[in-house]
Amino acid sequence: MRLQGDMESTDDELDQSVFENKNGLADDMAFLASMPELCDVTFLVGETREPVCAVKAVLAARSRVFHKMLYQPPSPQRKKEVLPKETTKLRRPTFLKRSSEPLLNVKNANTQTQSNQHQTVVVDEFEPDVFRQLIEYIHTGCVTLQPRTLLGVLNAADYYGLEDLRKACTGFVQCCINVDTVCALLSSAERYIQYKCTKSLVQKVLEFVDEHGNEVLNLGSFALLPLHVVRLILSRDELKADEFTKFQAALMWTMKYGDTNSNVDWKEVFVENFMSSIQYHKIPANVLMNEVEPLKLVPYEVIMTSLAYQTPPVSIPTN
Repeated sequence: MRLQGDMESTDDELDQSVFENKNGLADDMAFLASMPELCDVTFLVGETREPVCAVKAVLAARSRVFHKMLYQPPSPQRKKEVLPKETTKLRRPTFLKRSSEPLLNVKNANTQTQSNQHQTVVVDEFEPDVFRQLIEYIHTGCVTLQPRTLLGVLNAADYYGLEDLRKACTGFVQCCINVDTVCALLSSAERYIQYKCTKSLVQKVLEFVDEHGNEVLNLGSFALLPLHVVRLILSRDELKADEFTKFQAALMWTMKYGDTNSNVDWKEVFVENFMSSIQYHKIPANVLMNEVEPLKLVPYEVIMTSLAYQTPPVSIPTN
């Protein structure tokens, strides 16, 4: 709330004031979006087709992408490709690719030109939590950014042409990358790897991992990362982590993988994916013999070669 005046203003200006209640407006708009009966579009989001309601006029006013999607009639070619009216089951749709818009499947194409009817749209590109935050921001101008969904919100903002939100996410990235959030950011990157904004953020996260290698590899959440991400990290020349810590991280990941995939031999998974990522000759001899060799993961000849590499050359007396 703000009252605006100026003691040195003219008499006409003193007869007026500006009253603002933006917080109240945001609360009312949030309430509007939370009431399905007051909304005229429902998005079915993600694989679970979770419903997220919104007001088309608000979406169109805030995003040119949504305006084109919800109010402009489809081209004759796209009309032929839309699912028939009699389709009633929520089965996985055939998405129609457009060059600069989200991939969507509209259940009833005729509703695109009839703005007074309720419309249902399937969105498969973003997770429900991410899309819900996007809709919240569009309606209220406010959203709480958090590492778990940051990458999704960043890409959704870019996808739907919300430049201010995209900039806010980019700025938040700079201060939210730390040991506690790095694995969550890397995990979410897997979901949105096809978007351009993901690549720059992943590079920043990997640079952080390189500098804090030992700390990151010792995290329990490291074992939850996708296999190719773990392999990428352990094989980076820039990674500042000792070799035994790398071995333990790979071991922790494969054991966790074995717990959730009982039909595979986790030892074979380790050998196939991580054996070449570790320089065993850099692991101290006593650690090799007491910690690594008893596990029978590393071939005995590799252990012996690593020990031989560490053995100082024997002095040969000369005559």
